Amino acid sequence: MTELLALLRTLRGPGGCPWDRAQTHQSLIPYLLEEAGEAADALALGRRGAVIEELGDLLLQIGLHAVIAEESGNFTYADVEGGICRKMVRRHPHVFGGEELPSDVAALRARWRTIKEQESKESDPPPRYLTALQREQRAQRLRKDAAQGRSEAAQRVQEASPDPQGVASALRAVVSWAQSLGIDAETALRGAQLGES
Repeated sequence: MTELLALLRTLRGPGGCPWDRAQTHQSLIPYLLEEAGEAADALALGRRGAVIEELGDLLLQIGLHAVIAEESGNFTYADVEGGICRKMVRRHPHVFGGEELPSDVAALRARWRTIKEQESKESDPPPRYLTALQREQRAQRLRKDAAQGRSEAAQRVQEASPDPQGVASALRAVVSWAQSLGIDAETALRGAQLGES
């Protein structure tokens, strides 16, 4: 990362690239989202060269944001890296904290959720740049909505009014049903659209 950060500082410095120098956190948001999507596609397709390239493009976005923040004295790349390392240690007490490993994956997920709930950030509303399905999944998890079974979800879909509110209610029921099965609705739909399921 040291080499990439040095390169980005040169691009944004005197005599650097006018386009790179003009970028801000806000102007880079569309590129960050695009690169994240391209990286996800490359990973889903499993093409080694594409994965390497797209992860590099995503890393470039992280580097740019870190250098922009560094220039204003807001934070540095070291702050970003240190923050994620501390979070991963905090969220894995069974690895780094001497706690006993949970008995199964369900118990491990429950422990993970408990730790996340203790972090104030988790009470924030879902990011507005998530898809509507992702926002609904996260909102239901935060509200601890009771996951609906298939029959209850089907009933809510059938009873939904033929208007935008009815469609939204039906989609919420389907998201809840997917969560009751341990299925990420966004991933399932994306996989079906890409012919992966």
